[in-house]
Amino acid sequence: MEDMKSALVVIDVQESFRRLPNWEAVSDPGIADKVGRLVAAAREKGDLVVWILHTDPGSGTPFDPESGHVRLMDGLKPEDGEPVLTKTSHNAFTTTNLQQQLTRHGIGEVVVSGIRTEQCCETTARVASDLGYQVVFVTDATATHPIEHRDAPAGRSLAEVLADPRTLSTDEIIARTEYALARRFARIATVEELTGS
Repeated sequence: MEDMKSALVVIDVQESFRRLPNWEAVSDPGIADKVGRLVAAAREKGDLVVWILHTDPGSGTPFDPESGHVRLMDGLKPEDGEPVLTKTSHNAFTTTNLQQQLTRHGIGEVVVSGIRTEQCCETTARVASDLGYQVVFVTDATATHPIEHRDAPAGRSLAEVLADPRTLSTDEIIARTEYALARRFARIATVEELTGS
């Protein structure tokens, strides 16, 4: 187990999210710093780092490549040889060649970080587990936003969303993701545990 080759997958830590109105309610505005610590530790160990960016071509949103915001947040930069993949699905596998990249590098363990905790990160962790990878989910190197109730009216302001008692808080979302993943799909880990700092 100790010799298993590992890959850090950094999911959607991109400027697009900082352009959304709900960024001010994000669970961790310093997500890029925590991911940066994981990246530095992975490189030091000789692990593969894979960068994922979410795109929604033609949408006119900050996820549209035409917007110029589909790029890593400041402070994050791929090194030569580190794959940078763009996806259009929630998980990082379906619309990319991530699995082929991992296979080519002999990877058996996938370490998941990024945005959003319960969406692209959790979905990627579940798919990775189903594909046979050992999965480590670094919850405190993920970030998310409050989620409206399914029956909430569309187009409300962030203040209205946050004032609604049916809105799920980021703490509740993060806890639910850990409950769903732990002992089923992934081992939950912390940045400190993986970096020693």
